[in-house]
Amino acid sequence: MELFQVITLAEARRQLGRYWPLPGRREMVVPLTEALGRELVRPVVAGEDVPGFDRATMDGYAVRAVDTFSAREGEPVLLRLAGEVPMGQKAGVRVNPGEAVAVATGSMLPPGADAVVMIENTEVLEDDRVAVYKPAAPGQDLVRQGSDVRAGATVLEAGHRLRPQDLGVLASLGINRVPVYEPWRVGILATGNEIVPPEVQAGPGQVRDINSYTLYGLVRDCGAEATLYGIAPDDLETLTARVQEALAENHLVLLSGGSSVGTRDLTVQVLAGLGQPGILFHGLAIRPGKPILAALAGTKMVFGLPGHPVSAMVSFKVLLEPLLRYGGYEGPAGRGTVTATLGSPIPSTPGREDYIRVRLEAGPDGFLAVPVPGGSSIISSMIQADGLVTIPLEEEGLEAGTKVEVELF
Repeated sequence: MELFQVITLAEARRQLGRYWPLPGRREMVVPLTEALGRELVRPVVAGEDVPGFDRATMDGYAVRAVDTFSAREGEPVLLRLAGEVPMGQKAGVRVNPGEAVAVATGSMLPPGADAVVMIENTEVLEDDRVAVYKPAAPGQDLVRQGSDVRAGATVLEAGHRLRPQDLGVLASLGINRVPVYEPWRVGILATGNEIVPPEVQAGPGQVRDINSYTLYGLVRDCGAEATLYGIAPDDLETLTARVQEALAENHLVLLSGGSSVGTRDLTVQVLAGLGQPGILFHGLAIRPGKPILAALAGTKMVFGLPGHPVSAMVSFKVLLEPLLRYGGYEGPAGRGTVTATLGSPIPSTPGREDYIRVRLEAGPDGFLAVPVPGGSSIISSMIQADGLVTIPLEEEGLEAGTKVEVELF
């Protein structure tokens, strides 16, 4: 293919989506306490009803609703107190016409009852009688067996990434071990003769390795495993060997630096020689992040991310985060968005998508999105920013006062 032939983000996502999810991930069974953020191998089908019995949702008295219809504040209905249902025990008493049974929040509803009167609307009298001062409707303050989950229902689909609330549902079904896929394994390799480790004092012309650590954090934040493979010099043989090492141990490999057109940038040569189908694209119509490239080597994906830290992070967020976090590009766009008013105009060039760093401030009518200055090499601009505003491909910019959606970091 012709290198650095810029394509749109939509086209890049379409190409990557053809191959995702990558094959070859191992299946494993993990305890419920280790399942958070993992992807289900197969659907979860409920083996029982939840709840498994009719339950009261208020402290009070289980009654037949029809017996309370004439209750008024000054003219209560008098019911015979037939007993109570202790918490955690099977109801051993029945509600007959003209009777009430004491219940607590969560206790089993006794047979014959179809409503619960809150204790605040009652008064216990002598001779085991209960005065009801407010009528109850059928189904009031109770939940029926299976109203939460029905036996046989598919509760969670295959591929679903487990959230805290999902763990609760699984626990309610008596499931304490879950079949999941292993996390995606991502290798990270920095490239360039000018890059030195963080602990080394950078000399003239040298810069410390920033991208390995921002990418490591981004990968881990998506629920995947990340491994750092250090820094490779601008040497074809060495770089090829380091990439092949990372490929052998991971599903994806991220290289930072070496994706721009230049005589000393060898990433394209390395990726082109890894196997078929080879390089998928080189160049996106976005800013920052234009020089990103992607390749498929057998069943493994390799990405050459720009060397500038902001470009690398934005490239990751628009291309890789949806795959690792949501399993594709059809899921949520990101962490969440807030609507804000743009604080100053932002110019843009039609034909590319611009991702503008903004910070959020309190404005007269909600949030104000204030653009954060700084080029794609200024990592501190990402610390100052709360999120990104996207300027669409066809727009020439946005005017101050425009309502925008801020995708939060």
